[in-house]
Amino acid sequence: MNAINWFEIFVSNFDRARDFYEKALDTHLELVTGMGQPMGIFPHDPASGVGGCITASEEPVSAGTATRVYLNVEGKLDAVIARVPGCKGKVLQGRTSIAPHGFIALIEDTEGNQVGLHSLV
Repeated sequence: MNAINWFEIFVSNFDRARDFYEKALDTHLELVTGMGQPMGIFPHDPASGVGGCITASEEPVSAGTATRVYLNVEGKLDAVIARVPGCKGKVLQGRTSIAPHGFIALIEDTEGNQVGLHSLV
């Protein structure tokens, strides 16, 4: 069983955040409405039991580091890191080895959230 089965990244400006993640990760977030709020679902295999999304919040979103999720960018870590500044995000920590478990990087999205990136290669 996976320790995590779903994650949500709450954002104040949904369109800006969706644009950031789609461009930085070079992917498409499926647009759905959940509990009356737009959600952008990250591509995932439902059979694996792990998925997540960005979701608009009616409450003010406090940017910070209380929760950090790591997005799977297998084989694309360097490309994602390179795209983040052009998408108006920040690279907080470049490619870092966590041998024998691969590599991570830390970015800040357009909403001030710190998000981890993980790749085995």
